[in-house]
Amino acid sequence: MNTSSTTALPDIELKSPGAGLITLDPVRTALLRGLDDLLTGLAVRLSAPEVVGPPLLSVDGLARLDFFRNFPHLGVSAGRFGPDVLDGLASGGSPQDLPLQPTGHVLPSATCYGLLLSLEGTDVGEDGLRLSAAGRCFRNETHYDGLRRLWGFHMREVLYLGTKDGATEHQARGGEFVQEVAGRLGLTLTRAAADDPFYDNGGSRARLMALDPVKYEYSAPDGTAIASVNRHRNFFGERLSIRAGSHGPAYSSCVAFGVERWVHAMILAHGTAEQALERLRAAAVAGS
Repeated sequence: MNTSSTTALPDIELKSPGAGLITLDPVRTALLRGLDDLLTGLAVRLSAPEVVGPPLLSVDGLARLDFFRNFPHLGVSAGRFGPDVLDGLASGGSPQDLPLQPTGHVLPSATCYGLLLSLEGTDVGEDGLRLSAAGRCFRNETHYDGLRRLWGFHMREVLYLGTKDGATEHQARGGEFVQEVAGRLGLTLTRAAADDPFYDNGGSRARLMALDPVKYEYSAPDGTAIASVNRHRNFFGERLSIRAGSHGPAYSSCVAFGVERWVHAMILAHGTAEQALERLRAAAVAGS
């Protein structure tokens, strides 16, 4: 992790451009980059190669995954100006007064969706597949709150597809990693079962989840969830025809980190961004 190039800005205040929007100063930027470097340790440990997911997601693809049934409030649509309004824009017309054409795509709300849709119809083999990716994600929230709740944020994920036992192991090892890294960083996290599954939450699936929780969140002392470990059973394998060799539809699980929220938790724990960065540097050196 390289944080040695951190510099101070002149006497300038970086203001929020709007609700849920923020520009990180150099120290917080170094925290964000350094934390993401540290969190990639899970991918290294699990031999998960790094990929880059798509910047947009098809609404048709997400609809097949029950995204809009489960999370109708989160979607941020991608629109564009049609040819019939370009003259109005060029002549100085206000963009807010001109209609947008739908593109059939939305901005990602989680990194894993793009990876899963990219694997549709594939066979990940008897040994399964792991992938690591970080992406900018977007969520339409009812309110925004500093680094805790942003319109757009960075999410690091490590995804597994394969056998049922493999998915369970991936979730368990991810949880162990979260607590291990939190300890190195001086963070105290609370683990709790969460109630927002990735798959259809109706009928028998909802009853099954009550008996067998599939998502756990790890939260800072102020209640901010900064990481989660999720099992999707074979839902994505069935919906996207992803197989695991002779095991049939692939089971999947993922470990997700909201990187800006880790920055928030570090500042909360250590008092200032500068002190948080010093603790991060020490943790990185100790772990190297």
